[in-house]
Amino acid sequence: MPDQEGLQFPHATVNKRSTTQTGQAIFSAALEKVHPQAAQALRDERQWRKRYPQHIRALTEVALLRPENALHVAEAGLAEAWRQFEFIRDGQVLSLTEAMQHPQPQTWRTIELEGQGSREIEPWTVPYHGQQLQGEALRKRIAQWEQGGIVEPSHAQALRRLLDHPEWFDLSDRTVVLLGAASEAGPLAALAKWRANIVALDLPRPALWQKIAQTIQHGNARLIAPLSQAIPPGAMVKQGIESAGANLLTQTPEIAAWLKTLATPLDIAALAYLDGEKHVRVSLAMDAIMSTVSAAQPNTSLMVMMTPTDVFAVPEATAQAAMRHYAERSPVRQAAAAPVRSLSGGRLLLPHLEGLIESSNGKRYGIVDCLVIEQGPNYALAKRLQQWRALTARAHGQRVALNVAPATLTQSVIKNPALKAGYDAAHLFGIEVFEPETTNALMAALWVHDLRCNDCAANPAYPLSHPLELLMEGANHGGLWQSGYLPRSALPLAALVGFVRGRAARKSH
Repeated sequence: MPDQEGLQFPHATVNKRSTTQTGQAIFSAALEKVHPQAAQALRDERQWRKRYPQHIRALTEVALLRPENALHVAEAGLAEAWRQFEFIRDGQVLSLTEAMQHPQPQTWRTIELEGQGSREIEPWTVPYHGQQLQGEALRKRIAQWEQGGIVEPSHAQALRRLLDHPEWFDLSDRTVVLLGAASEAGPLAALAKWRANIVALDLPRPALWQKIAQTIQHGNARLIAPLSQAIPPGAMVKQGIESAGANLLTQTPEIAAWLKTLATPLDIAALAYLDGEKHVRVSLAMDAIMSTVSAAQPNTSLMVMMTPTDVFAVPEATAQAAMRHYAERSPVRQAAAAPVRSLSGGRLLLPHLEGLIESSNGKRYGIVDCLVIEQGPNYALAKRLQQWRALTARAHGQRVALNVAPATLTQSVIKNPALKAGYDAAHLFGIEVFEPETTNALMAALWVHDLRCNDCAANPAYPLSHPLELLMEGANHGGLWQSGYLPRSALPLAALVGFVRGRAARKSH
């Protein structure tokens, strides 16, 4: 990994940067205060890429045991991440803190583009299996998701609230910042129809900005973006948009400084995704921007979407459902499971949960492990950084929209043959994988809910028995949390079925 500008993993040796060493350092630092033995075990791990799930589970369990532990873990983990990573500028190595305190002077101009569509707020609809669901049809689908264990009851409740309050969707009073505006899983298309003031940040690529501008022009929102050069006299704004954009990884301090000049309360969403180790770097870059802007403007709210393929503390009722689904397997499935487990060396068709954990707050919870090994420890670290920022920000009084989004057939999934095959047949194990347009419609609306509703976990004044309940509220896990089988012990079988079906379908054509 050669030296480049911007946010980088630190060097392990003179010529090599180590994602493994850095990840272990961050996770062990998160554990050190609350469980030094677990921290040491993590540092001693020699098969990190294979065994990281058991350490992340240990971290989650320790955070669950006492409410204060969750915040200790989050604060320590973030502090270590900021300490570990370097920011390189003109060949000079800076700490992330130092870089964020000294942004370079910028000649960015602010461009604005108004949507040309109807000024009416488009009613909220959810595309699903070729239909546009709204009203009573959508209520029925929400009830089916809830009854089928696809979503948490709190997610269904939030969606029903949105149906009851269509006025919430007029976002003309909100200024939303999209870090990674063109993200496939992002809410841009929905917000463009709800009169939002949209501050868009994404890479300076003309084709990308033409697509963003087209989305805005078809709706009724207002686009605000940084422009690297002035628009020539007589040129149209939609032509000038081609010079818009900024790089989250190399212009992190400057983006934060520019956002602070907007001088209005901001709702910042961390949406950018990159493959491999870059996902950790862009997640930390977004963290640096959010925390820097929040320090200057405490009324800033944050939004992050969590992956369901992680380790989570879950409500007792959800944990009980998962254990019940395993115990109540059909005789045929029970008979088939034993030889499969034996032939796989004990790796397949394992029970998901085998008990509950009692926290010091007197409540019982479960821990679900939905990590997918193929996604790797860098992906797990990137999402954990976002989780930690959400927990600490809410503890300091910020409104935080943190919601678990369902497994979705995005391009990053489709290009991974094993993951796509597993998702294609996941329904055999009670797991629903969503199309991107369905996920986008649900998560965009859920952000609206969390901005408007005071009787919900996003509001820091709303009492929670445990900080980790922020992740439980509003979750759409697609059934992964209630699966009777440990997901990664079942999805390989689903992948096998998916591969066979896919091959048969190709032969038939």
